[in-house]
Amino acid sequence: MQFLKEETLAYLNIVSPFELTMGSQKKVQRRMAQASSNTELDFGGATGSDIDQEEVVDERAVQDVESLSSLIQEILDFDQAQQIKCFNSKLFLCNICFCEKLGSECMYFLECRHVYCKACLKDYFEIQIRDGQVQCLNCPEPKCPSVATPGQVKELVEAELFARYDRLLLQSTLDLMADVVYCPRPSCQLPVMQEPGSTMGICSSCNFAFCSLCRLTYHGVSPCKVTAEKLIDLRNEYLQADEANKRFLEQRYGKRVIQKALEEMESKEWLEKNSKSCPCCGTPIEKLDGCNKMTCTGCMQYFCWICMGSLSRANPYKHFTDPASPCFNRLFHAVDVNGDIWEDEIED
Repeated sequence: MQFLKEETLAYLNIVSPFELTMGSQKKVQRRMAQASSNTELDFGGATGSDIDQEEVVDERAVQDVESLSSLIQEILDFDQAQQIKCFNSKLFLCNICFCEKLGSECMYFLECRHVYCKACLKDYFEIQIRDGQVQCLNCPEPKCPSVATPGQVKELVEAELFARYDRLLLQSTLDLMADVVYCPRPSCQLPVMQEPGSTMGICSSCNFAFCSLCRLTYHGVSPCKVTAEKLIDLRNEYLQADEANKRFLEQRYGKRVIQKALEEMESKEWLEKNSKSCPCCGTPIEKLDGCNKMTCTGCMQYFCWICMGSLSRANPYKHFTDPASPCFNRLFHAVDVNGDIWEDEIED
């Protein structure tokens, strides 16, 4: 049977049943009529010269569209239109408000095909966009990864909210790109493309050249400057980093800055453990010996070591002799006297 099929296709000059020769219906009819007349004259022999020069088109199917790609697109568009028409005519149960509504009042997610009414989805989208959660416009079905398309969002929300959604979505997408940084100037904040292997960024709007690491003016091969507030964060980041990240931090800030951050942190921890700050100027004070009346080395203010209250310059000891004071008779409280700790006597 296969050889009969192949001979039939060869006789009809059809290479493949899926390939149709371009041509119009009138041209096909004219060619077929001419081929029939020439066949009668030749008594079934070879066709005329015109038939040899022109290719006979299969009379059963004629394609009169511009290209196969446009034909496929038209078929897909027609299929989608029919699916929408069928969807709009059916009833669906919304799993948010639990009401049955026509498909024309509902919307479905393309990936999971879960259906919800447009009113519920509109409220859901508006809340997420106002909260800035543009990446969380997922299907309300638990554990469903389907995400609403921008076209669906635009259909439901107002133009102002959609503009916010579009802006935040673009910004979140740019944040995920490693070669995109933002101009550090508060009045600009435009995204800047960064060259591979370079730490310099040049804003195309304000022409500001900046370092993409510290976001300050570009400083070439010099290490990034570190503020006093950032030394603590730098020290913690350095101690928790692996060897590769430690080398990166040393290259970025310099070994001297890293060492300074470590020393500053150690000094701060020691001061917090072994000293108290002056209640007037905040200078760290260490108490080695003596009574609880202290004198600040910075501002020369008298203060109580127990309650950290400021004392009178005229009579600082009144704080310890006044019965109404919380530190009454505690001038030498917890003072090492001849190897013993002086504590207040507990009255029965």
